Amino acid sequence: MKALALLFCIFHQADSLPDVVAPGATPQLVSRQFSFTEGPSPDKKGNIYFTDQPNNQIWKYDTDGKLSLFLEPAGRSNGLYVDKKGNILACADENNELWRISPDKKITVLLKDFEGKKMNGPNDLWIDAKGGIYFTDPYYQRKYWTRQHGELDSQKVYYLPAGKKAAIPVAGNIVKPNGIVGTPDGKHLFVVDIGDGKIYKYDIGKNGQLHNRTLFVNKGGDGITLDNKGNLYICGNGVTVINPKGEQIGVIPIPEKWTANACFGGKNRDLLFVTASTTVYVVKMAVKGVE
Repeated sequence: MKALALLFCIFHQADSLPDVVAPGATPQLVSRQFSFTEGPSPDKKGNIYFTDQPNNQIWKYDTDGKLSLFLEPAGRSNGLYVDKKGNILACADENNELWRISPDKKITVLLKDFEGKKMNGPNDLWIDAKGGIYFTDPYYQRKYWTRQHGELDSQKVYYLPAGKKAAIPVAGNIVKPNGIVGTPDGKHLFVVDIGDGKIYKYDIGKNGQLHNRTLFVNKGGDGITLDNKGNLYICGNGVTVINPKGEQIGVIPIPEKWTANACFGGKNRDLLFVTASTTVYVVKMAVKGVE
């Protein structure tokens, strides 16, 4: 009976994702050569950049399926976001900063602290149309830190307006914020509270402030991304797909203990790229990613 139940579950998951995953597509292993992969983000051509944080590296997976080392050392970078000019915005976790890395690998420190206190550890980020940076700042103790506790009294979501040097707290009352992504129209922001097992949806105000928090789905996770149908992809145990109504429509199983993050890339933005512990995977999709 257990075997039949498992078989039913697998078929049910496959049947529930016909409009999301390409027909017959399954997760394909790209490489198993890393220590812990995170922070994938595509450039405008569809090349994908991601991090191997323990090894202090940023890697590139190009549209021809070739892997190459882009930057080492890389500030122990975690979450990444590639802007329209090809700069990589990075949560540089070594010294808890935000970096901008130019295509020719020139590094500019955009943010060093908050009111003179070291950030907990910028984790993930999303850039709005104005170039402002939303980022989450949870505290995860790192082996390469000398400190043993945070200098800030809470873990929040912040907004760094374009061209400014001071971040603004925009969302508190969160146990441990993690994954973050905004809608392409710039009206809404999703934030994962990995510490409380919830995902919230906010309205974005004119000056970057967040308003009208609502519980989008009573489920936690790690990194998140959106497709062009408005579905939300939640990493953690595989990749869970949530429709715009907040309903789970299926799970893309990844054969690893933990999936940390995902993004859409490739020449047509229809390749789901998944960072999963010591590995990275790709899945051909029937939907596309959004800017």
